[in-house]
Amino acid sequence: MPQDFMTDQEKILRKLLAERILLLDGAMGTMIQRYTLTEEDFRGSHFPESKIPLKGNNDLLSITRPDIIKAIHLEYLNAGADIIETNTFSGTTISQADYELESAVYEINFQSAKLAKEAALELSTPDKPRFVAGAIGPTNRTCSISPDVNNPGYRAVSFDDLKTAYKEQIEALMDGGVDVLLIETVFDTLNAKAALFAANEVFEHRKLALPIMISGTITDRSGRTLSGQTPEAFLISLQHVKLLSIGLNCALGSELIEPYLEVLSDKSPFAVSAHPNAGLPNAFGQYDETAEIMALKVDSFFKKGLVNIIGGCCGTTPEHIAKIAELAAHYSPRKITHGTNS
Repeated sequence: MPQDFMTDQEKILRKLLAERILLLDGAMGTMIQRYTLTEEDFRGSHFPESKIPLKGNNDLLSITRPDIIKAIHLEYLNAGADIIETNTFSGTTISQADYELESAVYEINFQSAKLAKEAALELSTPDKPRFVAGAIGPTNRTCSISPDVNNPGYRAVSFDDLKTAYKEQIEALMDGGVDVLLIETVFDTLNAKAALFAANEVFEHRKLALPIMISGTITDRSGRTLSGQTPEAFLISLQHVKLLSIGLNCALGSELIEPYLEVLSDKSPFAVSAHPNAGLPNAFGQYDETAEIMALKVDSFFKKGLVNIIGGCCGTTPEHIAKIAELAAHYSPRKITHGTNS
């Protein structure tokens, strides 16, 4: 990004990346499950007339139960997180169409960003500034693959539709005060490129650019994304963008993600991030890996100098982040060779 577009927060963030390993937060959904929430919690006074059940649409809680979402943010910050994510993983019109709540997308993203920013400012100090990453999920559609095996040329969504949806989300996240954009759980790089295209349009219009983190997901032990890319191909296809970081999250636990992280660490001119799951899910879809066990596995990342940013995805909690933070404090970050001043 042009230097005159760079925010003061970005300058601080890039400086910190060269000095120490930064902590990202853990799972939002896992923490929400700790609360006994009902359909009424998701509807609140905002969506009483919805014809579709809303329970499980976690992004709505930023509007209907902001007390819970802010409390979760504060738990992660108290555990040591430097960067917290907004509660907006499904915050696009495409994802919210399942609930017929496309009209609520701006408010979902704006309120989510505002809540996270409030929490970050409460615990931010000169020695430990805190940052908010606007979470941008992959949506529930893929631009590169047909959902119909009998019609391989069909696409459930177009690049332009994705770009429009992401642009609306990014506008609201920026209005709400996020410091970074995190395009995460990328299973189709073309979806991510639509998000990047949207971000660039917003930045040009505002004459203000935010740093961008991208995190892909290796879907299984094949070592490829859903759209078929290896980690190196994923990096190469996005390397033309001056990213803050590139990394991997979700799908796999720390042990299984490590060899793919090694590839990114070896090849990336940017900072490298990882926020793996707490192991693999059990037969009931639950994650059993304790904070102590996960921290010991992630310790290998630190010993090998693989990462600059570390956090957690599915199944992780503030307890996981606190244990990982304890270990990370003893290590230097991966050396970033290029890309930090772009």
